[in-house]
Order: sequence, then structure tokens, then C-alpha cells
Amino acid sequence: MAGKKSKSGAAKKGAKGSGGALKERLGVIGAGVIGSALVRGGIDAGLLHPSRVWAATKSEESRREAAKELGVSVLTDYDSELARTDVVLICVKPAQMSQVLATLKSKGLRRDALVISVAAGVTIERMGRELGGSQPLVRAMTNTPCVIRQGITALAAGATAQSKHMTLAHRLFGAVGRCIDLEERLLDAYTGLAGSGPAYLYLIIEALADGGVNVGIPRKTALEVVAQTVLGSARMVQESGRSPAALKDDVTTPAGCTIGGLLKLEEGNLRSVLAQAVAEATRIASKLG
Repeated sequence: MAGKKSKSGAAKKGAKGSGGALKERLGVIGAGVIGSALVRGGIDAGLLHPSRVWAATKSEESRREAAKELGVSVLTDYDSELARTDVVLICVKPAQMSQVLATLKSKGLRRDALVISVAAGVTIERMGRELGGSQPLVRAMTNTPCVIRQGITALAAGATAQSKHMTLAHRLFGAVGRCIDLEERLLDAYTGLAGSGPAYLYLIIEALADGGVNVGIPRKTALEVVAQTVLGSARMVQESGRSPAALKDDVTTPAGCTIGGLLKLEEGNLRSVLAQAVAEATRIASKLG
């Protein structure tokens, strides 16, 4: 389904080693959490060979740290690499995008090189305008669970991106989790939901663990229990094919303890507050670019 919109939007797993290692040479601008996770995930999956990957950082200190961690060539000046790079993955903050795009345009980025950006709020139209020409562009939004190969990434293709470009993007991000195709107009909302979503869930996990401590369970035990409960519940949603509402009803017996707890959550407007969090994060994401 690469290069076409997914009818259902269902997440697709990237098969490990599917199609063998990439022949393309990859450059990653920004070896932070996401950039490093993609390099490590691609290498571990057999998708990337270290000799065909370079990464770029801003400082000499971060360069040394990234080189030691990733086992690939890490640079602070990547101008000389652009002419022989097939795919450029931009993993920087939105505020740094104009500088990166200007460097790519002026320092020899090949016109047929695929450019993939994970910068929140930076549109394909803006990237194309600042790069000039008909550069193949893909915009991606992922989340931090990609560090443990459990991310979820949305991909949107630019007008000049071909099926082969989307296939390549799916393989790269499939090495660190699941992928969906999504219309670009929905990527800010996706950022508010999936990009920011781990932070919401960490807060909920922390709050539930606090609740466990309040009723006498040691904190370490409470945290372990809550984390596994959240993990197992998420897998139930993914694998059972049933709605969260139906799964909730399985736990909720008449006059039982669960309905009492649920009513307290409803009393605190938990649904509304979480929906408002997604809406606010979406609003801010739309202005980042």
C-alpha cells in the first residue's frame, strides 16, 4: 500500500529485514532521541549498514557521544556528504528547519534525494518552497516509544514523492514500530494525539501508582503493577478486535468496585480533560512550523 492512502488507516508493522538491507545511503540530521532511535532500529533490523549511514550533530561533544553510541560516521559539517546521499532524514526542532533547509539547498543536496522530516508543524509546502525545485518530500510524525521499537508513525507524501519513496519511508520507520499513511492536513492532530500521547500516559501511570501507594502498596510494586496493567490493556485493544467500551464492560460488574472507581473518574471529567489536552496540543503543533 506504499504511496497510496490507507483506506482504513490501520497501523502496519515493518517486517524485519523485509527486502534486505537498503542500498540507499542515508543521512540523519539531528542525532537526538528520534534520530538515534531510527539509526539504531534500522541497524538492529538489518535494514541499514553502518557504512552507508551518517549522522550530523551541532557540537563536537554531541558528535563524539553519538558516534560512540551509534557506530556510524557522525559529523558536525555534512556538506561534503550531500552529493552522495540518497535519503536525508531531518530530525531537528521546528525552529532549526529554515537553517537546515538552506544548508541543504546551498551545499549540494541532489535533486532526486528523498527528504523526510519529523519536525512538528513544518509543512511539505514550506519545505518545498525553501528547498526549491521538485524535491521528493515525505513528512513524518512519530513518538518516543520508537526508542524501544514500539513507536507509531504517520507518513504523508508530498506531490513529487513516488510510491518507491513511500515504500522506503515505511521501511525506515517500520524498523522502530508501526506505520500508517495519513493526509498531511491531519498531522498536527496526530502530533497532539500520538506525538504528545506518551506524556499523557506517563502522567496517568504516575497518578495510578500514587493511588496504589495511597492504599498501602509500595511505590516500586505499584509502578510495576500499573505499567504492566497499561501494557496488557493496550494489547487487549490491539489484539481482541473489540472496542475499549466493550472491554471496559467486561471488568465492570454490577455494584462492584470498578464501577465505583469509574464514576469517580467521570466525576472528575477525565474524558473531557484528556480530549482537551489533545485539542490544545494540536493547536500548538499547528503553529510550530
